[in-house]
Amino acid sequence: MNNWKFYILAISIFSVTACNSSRTVSYKSSDYKKKEVRDRSKTKVKNHSVAKEANSVLKEAYKFMGAPYKYGGTTKSGLDCSGLVINAFDAAGIQMPRISRDQAKEGKEIRLRDVQEGDLVFFNTSGSNISHVGIVEKVKNGEVFFIHSSTSKGVIVSSIEETYWNKRFVKATRVL
Repeated sequence: MNNWKFYILAISIFSVTACNSSRTVSYKSSDYKKKEVRDRSKTKVKNHSVAKEANSVLKEAYKFMGAPYKYGGTTKSGLDCSGLVINAFDAAGIQMPRISRDQAKEGKEIRLRDVQEGDLVFFNTSGSNISHVGIVEKVKNGEVFFIHSSTSKGVIVSSIEETYWNKRFVKATRVL
């Protein structure tokens, strides 16, 4: 195969598995623009260091609220879903892989009903395997809210109860 054909094929395959969705969804994203992260270190938690790490992860993720989506991006001028995770977890001193499907291999798989702030939720938005990731922002009355980079609205908070995300949920993991 010619080099340029291989290059085009590789780019096509990679772009299909990137963080994307054809539908825009968000859960009251305007409510989260300058939201302060609840200080979990003041709550009764079995492992205070985990609570502190989750707080660091979420504080860093909130710094990117409203940042535009950019495929392969990792800065406030534009980033994709896995770029958001890399930046947020770096604030807690944890290096994460670059691609969401590789990030899904990190940590321990947990049931969705057991997720906590700072856990990761993974989705299949491209038709094959894991192609999107979000960070659990909060769980309220059993409803899971997660911060992620949307292709059309940039970094927003969405609910897993939304039909689009609920149908595409694959798994949740705990890295912290």
